[in-house]
Amino acid sequence: MHDDLPLHQRRRRPTEAELQGIPWLSSLSLAERERAAEALTVGDAQVGDFVCRRGRPVTYWFGVVEGLLKMSTDNAQGQTMTFAGVPPGGWFGEGTAVKREPYRYDIQALRRSVVAGLPIDTFHWLLDHSLGFNRFVMQQLNERLGQFIAAREIERLGSPDVRVARGLAALFNPLLYPGVGEVLRITQQELAYLVGLSRQRVNEALSALQAQGAIRVEYGGLRVLDLRALRENVFAAAAGAAQDGGRPSAAAAAGA
Repeated sequence: MHDDLPLHQRRRRPTEAELQGIPWLSSLSLAERERAAEALTVGDAQVGDFVCRRGRPVTYWFGVVEGLLKMSTDNAQGQTMTFAGVPPGGWFGEGTAVKREPYRYDIQALRRSVVAGLPIDTFHWLLDHSLGFNRFVMQQLNERLGQFIAAREIERLGSPDVRVARGLAALFNPLLYPGVGEVLRITQQELAYLVGLSRQRVNEALSALQAQGAIRVEYGGLRVLDLRALRENVFAAAAGAAQDGGRPSAAAAAGA
């Protein structure tokens, strides 16, 4: 398998461990699960690989087994607008798949990732035959609506600290991204791409959020201590937060 081939030409059968990381499979009957597992493929995406491109016809419903993707689009002036990050356990594009319409966004790997794909015809077969699958897709659509309403709110916020807080809260959504767990493996630069700020400003915001007890910066990632605070509080910058209590600065801990 060659990394210079397009991602769809690098697809392979998922391992049993990778199948265990697909959250909606457990909602299916045995016969439905066998049919879905037979159709599923995975691809090993490299940094910068596009999983799907705006304007292309939908062929798969995609999910992240490992890694981190971003959902974005470019405007007429060539500026990139990021809609969301997709961490482990996240599946996306169900609205596009239901309508069988072309993608309205790009999905790109921010780090080496394992991406699963369910063919569009199997997706629709499950919609027609599986109550459990329908419930999962309805939950996805409902949570996604809330996510994008929150994203519009974030656009109107002047505080970078609040933007970072809300962006982190979205990535820790246990219904959309059950594979994240308690620690999100993300670098400052990756988070900067997702919230539309510089890496330096993200580091300052992380230090402030840590000083106020909402998160703890750990080596290679972030642990959320107060998810409700990230979703609801209006945070103020904390000068010198990186040295608070002798804890490591965000730059030192999450700068990988």
